[in-house]
Amino acid sequence: MATLSYNRPDGTTPAVAGPAKSAASILAILCAIASFILSARGREFLALGAAIVAIGAGLLGGLRALSPRVSGGILSIFAVLMGVVAILVAVIALFV
Repeated sequence: MATLSYNRPDGTTPAVAGPAKSAASILAILCAIASFILSARGREFLALGAAIVAIGAGLLGGLRALSPRVSGGILSIFAVLMGVVAILVAVIALFV
């Protein structure tokens, strides 16, 4: 993990941690991927649930990314889009 530093007026240089990825964004991506896998295995209702969790976690990650200490806003948007596509795939697989 990279650390950023800046000079204080008194000459000391404390280390400041850079932004960290939001765990909610990462969870959202994993749930969206799990939804695709569950759809392929014929578990459409579980896939639909995983896709809904992916969208919720992606939105939560997006809200957390508004903080300057947390990054992952693009990752959250990508997770929400993947969740929407995963819902479409689960619904199509349900009726096919």
